[in-house]
Amino acid sequence: MKNVAPTYQAGYTKRNSQEYMSLKLVYISLFVALAGGLRLPVAAQNIRPKMLFGDTTYRKPGYSKDPHVIRFKGRYLLYYSVPMGKDSTGADIWGIGIAKSPDLTNWQKIGEMKPVADYEKKGLCAPSALVRDGNVHIFYQTYGNGRKDAICHAVSADGLHFTRNATNPIFRPALSDWSCGRAIDAEVYKFKNQYFLYFATRDTSYKIQQLGVAIAPATTNFNREDWKQVATDGPILKPELPWEGECIEAPSIIQRGNELVMFYAGAYNNWPQQVGVASSTDGLHWKRMQPEPFLKNGAPGSWNASESGHPHIFLDTTGKTYLFFQGNNDKGKTWFLSNIPITWNGKKPVLNP
Repeated sequence: MKNVAPTYQAGYTKRNSQEYMSLKLVYISLFVALAGGLRLPVAAQNIRPKMLFGDTTYRKPGYSKDPHVIRFKGRYLLYYSVPMGKDSTGADIWGIGIAKSPDLTNWQKIGEMKPVADYEKKGLCAPSALVRDGNVHIFYQTYGNGRKDAICHAVSADGLHFTRNATNPIFRPALSDWSCGRAIDAEVYKFKNQYFLYFATRDTSYKIQQLGVAIAPATTNFNREDWKQVATDGPILKPELPWEGECIEAPSIIQRGNELVMFYAGAYNNWPQQVGVASSTDGLHWKRMQPEPFLKNGAPGSWNASESGHPHIFLDTTGKTYLFFQGNNDKGKTWFLSNIPITWNGKKPVLNP
């Protein structure tokens, strides 16, 4: 892997004239509505958020998905999924982009993690990172293998150059009456002196996406033999609410007091996908904190009108909390990343736009 040229902070300033005219009409409509005393929803009031990042290395005006942020050696690092090309059949080959920021708003691309191992030759994506003992550990999924996609692990001393785990793939769930054996969207979090690996899997019909979990001891080096799947009698969270459609994926965890709070994506991409929230006292049994989405897709004309999805909850060293997520307004022709501050009412998260 080598560093690549920096990319700009992609957004509507780089859009074509037709999209510019559409935005102009939206702004005129907003002005008329506000002048008439109408109070618009938050999503409609904020058409372009403070942070709007899209990797333009391979696709313009921008394409970035699946954000995950850490604070490492004095700077913020953003890991995200990006399509890097196509194979002989025309299928996308995915990799992981890396960007840095001094302020969680302005991002500059500084590197990539490309497919190199045979098990990831079709692609890798959906990164999740944690810092331990001065190193960055990244967990990611293989891509393009259907039911055989699994979770992998790599480690880095600088956050840019990674060494693959010799036991990769490190985790794949057992075949069962509720899981086809696939694992994607890893989230690894230390809780009660052990590591929890949350993942999304499909049911045996390959239709319903739902969540499972495995654990490893606190002393683990994250090798394959350390992970033990638990709560094996069924998914820990599956789509049940109308807005969740046929999919729950992309779990992201934060601890509040003696409980875990999970932000998750409900529904497949652009259905629209939206963000829900659940809590657990043991990391295994989860209860939704509200029946409606915590973060909805945007109003017509806004940058995330097609979805607000694949969340990542980030606790800064300042004590502030930010919810990162992906969105677009063209059904996936482009993808951008943004964040929104979160405050807390006890253990209940509150949007703070």
